Amino acid sequence: MSNFDYAKLRPLEVKSFVHDGQPVFYLRDPLELSDRYAMVPQILGTLLATLDGQHTVAEMRQVFIQSTGQLISETEIESLLGQLDDLYLLNNENFAEIKKYALEKFRATPHRPPALAGLSYPADPAALRRELQAFMDATPPVEPLAHGSGLFCPHIDYARGGNVYAQLWKRARKPAQTAEVVVIFATDHNSFLPGQITPTRQNYATPFGVLPTEQSVVDAVVNVLGEENAFAEELNHRREHSIELVVTWLQFIRDEKPVPIVPILVGSFYHFIGNGQRPADDRQLQAVLSAVKAATAGRRVLTVASGDLAHLGPAFDTAPITPALKTALKQDDERMLAPIIAGDADGFFDIIRAERGARNVCGTAPFYLTLKMLGRVQGEVTAYDCCIADENETSFVSVAGIVFDEAG
Repeated sequence: MSNFDYAKLRPLEVKSFVHDGQPVFYLRDPLELSDRYAMVPQILGTLLATLDGQHTVAEMRQVFIQSTGQLISETEIESLLGQLDDLYLLNNENFAEIKKYALEKFRATPHRPPALAGLSYPADPAALRRELQAFMDATPPVEPLAHGSGLFCPHIDYARGGNVYAQLWKRARKPAQTAEVVVIFATDHNSFLPGQITPTRQNYATPFGVLPTEQSVVDAVVNVLGEENAFAEELNHRREHSIELVVTWLQFIRDEKPVPIVPILVGSFYHFIGNGQRPADDRQLQAVLSAVKAATAGRRVLTVASGDLAHLGPAFDTAPITPALKTALKQDDERMLAPIIAGDADGFFDIIRAERGARNVCGTAPFYLTLKMLGRVQGEVTAYDCCIADENETSFVSVAGIVFDEAG
């Protein structure tokens, strides 16, 4: 009996490309538990498909030979599985131990360090301040919104979305500066649990300092979800950029003064498209929103959705975006933004459902929950852009900044 009988791959991101003239699969670990990565020849794809916890090594070999007509030995299979195991890509005790260690280390630190500082933006506060101010200076002056209860913010990198960020935060300066607590619903790009709500008790740091997490609100969410469910994917906070890129701007626009935050990652709502159910009928989602509202009652709350709009083109496994299709992309975004501006969360999701998720709107869940949190509001688009996402300029990510105030 082999040690790798009934081996099972963890949920991974799989990309296919050509490396040194050979088609390979790149297996990305969303938790980044190892600093190494795996590239597996695509001819072994059939073998990878047997890593479902249902096959012995001998059975894996048999399936591979029958499917491909290629010979492979059990020793060669065990060698491949050993390499995957060394990278913690198999769902076994080895992975469980390293995950437990990583989570304990994450929770033991005084704050979550900024994962992208020095990579996507400057780690030095002065250099970062200059970069963000340059975006502010490059965009037209606007009158800050006198009041405001929420906003939609992109989480694309600053190099491409800097002007959209700047125009949004200029308009939202006063609500951001006067907020007593900021609730953030952000896309969890690495969640494998449908609609998962993932808070953390960990504080968030930016190069400008530490933003404390409002523990009482997190506790209220955990009381609804249960401890195990609430933190099942907490380790995703460690590397996820969707909150980090927002709170860095938040702290900048507040003149670097801290404010308590409630950082919540949200998994995909795609299951609602497939099962025909409505997010509005999901009791757990509604209970979480009610708990957050009750726990923040009496304070000036700014609710922020962190999400981008459409992701289209070869970079996202769809057809190349021609100039004509780019025009259509913008028109589709305008149609989708109409119910958002009207504060209509369910009308917005009806459009997502009708599209069957084909436009890959990564902000669907945060947008929906934020609108439900805000209640009766009127939105204003502060900026919109289509950002290039590949070298051939045939893939795009659309982004928008939106501020919300109570409807008149």
